[in-house]
Amino acid sequence: MDSNYKTDWWLLAFMTGLLLYGFLAIFSATTAVGSIELFYRQLAWGGIGLFVIAGVYYLDPMWIKDKVYILYVAGLLLLLVTLVVGVKVAGATSWIRIGFISVQPSEFAKITTILALCRYLSSDSTDITQIQHVLIAMLIVLLPAGLVMLQPDMGTVLTYLSFLFPVMVMAGFNAYYLLLLALPLVLGVTGFFSMWVLAGAAVAGFVSLVVLGKGFRGMQVVVTALGVTGGLLTMRFAEQLLQPHQLKRIQTFLDPMLDPRGAGYNALQAKIAIGSGGVFGKGYLEGTQTQLRFIPAQWTDFIFCVIGEEMGFAGSALLLLLFMAMLLRLLWMASMIKNQFVELVLVGFVSLFLAHLVINVGMTIGLFPVVGVPLPFLSYGGTALIANMVMIGIALNFYRNKRDLGY
Repeated sequence: MDSNYKTDWWLLAFMTGLLLYGFLAIFSATTAVGSIELFYRQLAWGGIGLFVIAGVYYLDPMWIKDKVYILYVAGLLLLLVTLVVGVKVAGATSWIRIGFISVQPSEFAKITTILALCRYLSSDSTDITQIQHVLIAMLIVLLPAGLVMLQPDMGTVLTYLSFLFPVMVMAGFNAYYLLLLALPLVLGVTGFFSMWVLAGAAVAGFVSLVVLGKGFRGMQVVVTALGVTGGLLTMRFAEQLLQPHQLKRIQTFLDPMLDPRGAGYNALQAKIAIGSGGVFGKGYLEGTQTQLRFIPAQWTDFIFCVIGEEMGFAGSALLLLLFMAMLLRLLWMASMIKNQFVELVLVGFVSLFLAHLVINVGMTIGLFPVVGVPLPFLSYGGTALIANMVMIGIALNFYRNKRDLGY
């Protein structure tokens, strides 16, 4: 068969475009401050990632499906090891140091968790209408998410939760009942922000329950009331539930001027950098906020600021279009390959990529608190880059074997 038929060159092209954006931004962010070695390391990780994609591309897709639970357990064990011997960075024990290389196991555990969840939901023995199967599916995700929470890395926890409900809805579970289960948790989390956020989320959640349930029911009031109670308790005991730096991030998100030289500094400088870029930017390597290093994490979590300042609205819009094109291509694959396991996995990947994109860009423009979520394919970091490329490799593998998988 013609190799051009087997390989989705469009998906590769979109990924390559994002990688080039990342390399350019990291070079600009590091060259002016004497950290150019980080750029070369990222280039090396990108090269390794291409070999990883090639290796995953030629795997038997049935091998991937058959070994899912083994990979999932391995991911859990790595998260446990991280809690014991991990290295603390920015307040979270998320890294394992192997020689001169630092690895973040939670990035790879995201993939194994998605695969395990989709393997379970696509099994013939799983009945999504029975509560025990729903609870097991939720436990598959909540178990690694709980281990990550112990690190504590709340930003990564949010990305784990991002794919749970889309995948379960795609598997056939009623969105109304999922919202009934999720609303108390969501309202409890909003209690970390303010009374107004909690009230708005409660109203939005209740209205959504009425719409999805096609009418008013008493259970909707009970669930919303439980969620509001949880949110109020969260507000009352926030200082005991969160690390000091996490609570400070939320407080400065609501009002960065509470600590403009401390916890609110990055958020303020990020908005200044992006806002100063205008329509076409200040020019590559010409961004003052970038080149004078006003934003300390500008090659990692705040990489979007470099693009916004130096490439402007036009460059930022093109970047977002590349992301959307990649995600739509993955969804197209999910709709084309008539295999439930494949469909669920690709929806999980899309949900995870989209969560990273929305949270990262949102925190740089002030819509979300700073939670330390990288921008896929752009932020500096070998573990995250390899993990992202593994997901693309799996998608390419499914496309290559689409006839055997049920096309």
